[in-house]
Amino acid sequence: MAGVTGAWWPGEVLAARGAGGSPRVRIPHLAALLAVLAALAACAGSAPAAPPPPAAPPSVDGLPGMPPVTDPHNVYAATGPTMLSEPAKAAVPRVYVPHTKTGEVWVIDPATFTVVGRHRLGGELQHVVPSYDMTTLYATDDTGYRVTPFDPTTGEPGPSIPVTDPYNMYFTPDGRSAISVAEARRELVFYDPHTWQQQDVLPTPDCAGIDHADFTADGRTAVFSCEFAGRVAVVDVASHRLLRMIDMPVRNTTMGPQDVKLAPDGSVFYIADSEQNGLWVLDGAATTVLRQIPTGHGAHGLYLSRDAKRLFVTNRHAGSVSVLDAYTGAVLTTWPIPGGGSPDMGNITADGTQLWLSGRYDSAVYVLDTTDGRLIHKFDVGEGPHGLCVWPQPGRYSLGHTGIMR
Repeated sequence: MAGVTGAWWPGEVLAARGAGGSPRVRIPHLAALLAVLAALAACAGSAPAAPPPPAAPPSVDGLPGMPPVTDPHNVYAATGPTMLSEPAKAAVPRVYVPHTKTGEVWVIDPATFTVVGRHRLGGELQHVVPSYDMTTLYATDDTGYRVTPFDPTTGEPGPSIPVTDPYNMYFTPDGRSAISVAEARRELVFYDPHTWQQQDVLPTPDCAGIDHADFTADGRTAVFSCEFAGRVAVVDVASHRLLRMIDMPVRNTTMGPQDVKLAPDGSVFYIADSEQNGLWVLDGAATTVLRQIPTGHGAHGLYLSRDAKRLFVTNRHAGSVSVLDAYTGAVLTTWPIPGGGSPDMGNITADGTQLWLSGRYDSAVYVLDTTDGRLIHKFDVGEGPHGLCVWPQPGRYSLGHTGIMR
């Protein structure tokens, strides 16, 4: 300890000799010395301690076989404008417009705003639905009990496939089943999506007008709207079992609950209700209705911007589109369609710049700028345009309808 003077020692001096002359150091003094040396080392420029690593976001325990959720704050994180899968890249950009009254699918080139195909299939065509693997588009016909596949690389239809009452169609998040929403029969009919062999039937007798759907963030639960019963049906995806029915606070039964959309963070479901002129907000576990959000007369279709920050609500009777914060539900603005109209179903273009919508009661298709709601183009089409599909869409897989991508 040469070179350390008594000035550095508090209290009693350095050391004392014990019996036999052996040196001993008093512990309080030694501790003080070590503290001083540590302080000197810090003053000499020791590097500060590294900050702790950021906490990892909570993981989502997904349905077995479902692609993992990469961002729990945004289950649509894989649907950005450049995130096209290989099948989507192979598709020719087209917009498919099914008609309930004329039994036709019109095919539009979105680059030139020209109709490049008209396919008369017959029946009552409701929606054009992308398959889970995005290799096929299906036009659903709920009066002819069939779906007609379209090849998205050519825009041409193939031979029809028998399916029970396909008013609408969805795919389970694990890709194991196609679900025909048999509205008239009050059933969900499960099919192998490759062979179209029937797997199961789930009766939903208390869900009159079973219609639109979406899935929880973990893919384990589905919520189906019941348009003519003023409620929703909550279904276990793996077991094909009805878990519960949830009544809306006001049970509208003429044109009640319509489209369903999960918030990006999975915290709530938004449920459009045409008669309520707005949205119901259901908790993310699908147990309780939390509140309502007024939007406009005839609230119907729900679509997300490419960054999943905005939710577009089509107000079919008001002839307008409400723009909401997709996370909070706050209404940001409303875009009236010049001259009015009946905006119904549709989707966003792959680059996120345009919102295409069918005008169901006006034999029209509208194209809106997603920046300011400006009407870019309006088409005159056949009678009863309905579940319009914009293709291709970004994403890893399709849950059906007119393109619910994740």
